[in-house]
Amino acid sequence: MTIENLRIGIVTVSDRASRGEYDDRGGPAIEKWLDAAISSPWLAVKRLIPDERLLLEDTLTKLCDEECCQLVVTTGGTGPALRDITPDVTAAICEKMMPGFGEMMRTESLKFVPTAILSRQTAGIRGRTLIVNLPGKPSAISDCLNAVFPAIPYCIDLLDGPYIETNEKVVKAFRPKHALLKKRES
Repeated sequence: MTIENLRIGIVTVSDRASRGEYDDRGGPAIEKWLDAAISSPWLAVKRLIPDERLLLEDTLTKLCDEECCQLVVTTGGTGPALRDITPDVTAAICEKMMPGFGEMMRTESLKFVPTAILSRQTAGIRGRTLIVNLPGKPSAISDCLNAVFPAIPYCIDLLDGPYIETNEKVVKAFRPKHALLKKRES
């Protein structure tokens, strides 16, 4: 496998932020957290869009299939409101769902707010891309990434993506011993 830089799609799904009614704080919070956590080279491919089903489907599909992002992280649209569609669109375009991500994020979020039970965070795989849906609140973004990111580098390994190294002061990636031996051999 050729070593390539990791490409991460960062998608903010928000009607009001996309109209400029307030600043997007979710996308920048994701990028800041990833900047601190990932020590290997990576490139952010950023999008800010309204809660529109066809636009979100097109955006996620293009980030996976055309932009060749190995990871896409979304923020917003995970609640029970009528316009909250991010998990539904993710499920519609993915071949495999990864329910453990959502379970872990809700478990972590419940430590801080009882309404976390209303959140529908999830994750799925489209081709060779892992898509992870985070809530829209910046502090919840950090809490959720702290909870699930240890598994993401190995998931990307299993999808034949680039080897992700992390800043262990922020987050320590988990890889089984055989995966660590394989990295040393290459």
